[in-house]
Amino acid sequence: MTLSEMKQALSSGRIQLTKSLGQNFLHDQNQLRKIADAAELTAADNVLEIGPGLGPLTELLVARAGKVLAIEKDARLVEFLRERFANEQKLTLLHADALDHVKRERNWGDWKLVANLPYSVASPILVELAQAASSPRRMVVTLQLEVAHRLVAEPGEADYGVLSLLMQLRYEPRGRFRISADCFFPPPEVDSACVILERRAEPLLPAELEPKFARVVKLSLSQRRKMMLKLLKQNWPAEQLAAVFEKNGLSPQIRAEKVTLEQFVSLTRDLA
Repeated sequence: MTLSEMKQALSSGRIQLTKSLGQNFLHDQNQLRKIADAAELTAADNVLEIGPGLGPLTELLVARAGKVLAIEKDARLVEFLRERFANEQKLTLLHADALDHVKRERNWGDWKLVANLPYSVASPILVELAQAASSPRRMVVTLQLEVAHRLVAEPGEADYGVLSLLMQLRYEPRGRFRISADCFFPPPEVDSACVILERRAEPLLPAELEPKFARVVKLSLSQRRKMMLKLLKQNWPAEQLAAVFEKNGLSPQIRAEKVTLEQFVSLTRDLA
């Protein structure tokens, strides 16, 4: 779908853009192909697309994958997509709130997520999928540049935080590329980026310890200016924490943004 075709569809009067839904449609064909290429799709792949909009990425996904499930919240866009892809047998269109859907459906192990995510709910959707009983094998997602930085951030960087750790527990960042605002219609007020995340071949923690990991991470980063040890004392005895910190080579004065993923994993095991 070209930009002119996109403008024509929107000028028909059937579809009115809703700012609250973050409806900025990616139209640049080069960027769309780069996203589809990054997913490394085959005819054996099942693909989840969230927020298909007018379907420019959907078109590439159904051409390359074996099955595509596209979830769209806007009923007017669902109607448009059903007409546009009426003869496409590989595509299932679901009119639903994607965040609610991924909270209910927890088995995505045989799927890849490839999507231009709605910016307002991108982080919650990614965390829900990453914490699902079975999470997607690969995520190729376009989102706000600021969020993209947080997904791939490393210890000591300004963007390193809760989102970085919750996602990187199960996923390894495999690359990213920036997408300028003029590649979208209408152009958003911020730049964007596509991030490629690959599910780890071996989990860093058993599933039953992942909720405790999230608890440790969130509490440790709840007040970034405070020492991590003091924050954790709200939930664990001081003597236990002192022993665990010493075992893991962590200073009692360290702040959480300096602690690596591996150290958080080890802390979680020890505190369990």
